[in-house]
Amino acid sequence: MIPTPDLTHLTSRDFDNVYEPAEDTFLLLDALEQDEKRIQTQQPTICLEIGSGSGCVTTMLAKIVGASNAVFFTTDINNHACHATQRTGRHNSVHSVETVQTSLVESLLPRLEHAVDILCFNPPYAVTPPEEVGSFGIEAAWAGGIDGRQVIDALLPFIPQLLSPQGVFYLLLINENRPAEVAEIMRAQYGMQAEIVMERRAGRERQYILRIQRPT
Repeated sequence: MIPTPDLTHLTSRDFDNVYEPAEDTFLLLDALEQDEKRIQTQQPTICLEIGSGSGCVTTMLAKIVGASNAVFFTTDINNHACHATQRTGRHNSVHSVETVQTSLVESLLPRLEHAVDILCFNPPYAVTPPEEVGSFGIEAAWAGGIDGRQVIDALLPFIPQLLSPQGVFYLLLINENRPAEVAEIMRAQYGMQAEIVMERRAGRERQYILRIQRPT
């Protein structure tokens, strides 16, 4: 087993401003660990996490890929999260993390067009009033608007642009986001292959990992 990244450098004050890893984070970590051999065989050179928060997921991915074997980009709209991601990488001896404060991938295209080998997103998926979407603070980590899908749906059109020919996208969803519908959108509208590869109950939520890639 790959150890969960050490977050002891982050304090309760940090988590007043940055999403603290929870069941959804650990499900995404488990999905990456489950695909460890698949990812290593792929030999990714560019990895991207959208909404990196504490940096836990990217640091774990770097441990799987090999921190010196790829460049790890992260984005977050929350400046506190960008700093936390950098600190988590350094604290866990991962020094190849490039953080960008931006909404989704606005500042990365066309630079990373068809270049991302591994893409991860634990999105703001909670069902909230639409006006709560778009915060620059910690609320941006969970406020998903109508059906919890507003931010998710805004990203989907960029996936074919971002992924390399062999690229794989790991997306966390909950039941209210209608994961089967998201998978069908990726198939029907964007010609991608999409399947649920892991799911788990967390309290009243049912959480899923959708793996999306080009048809093989």
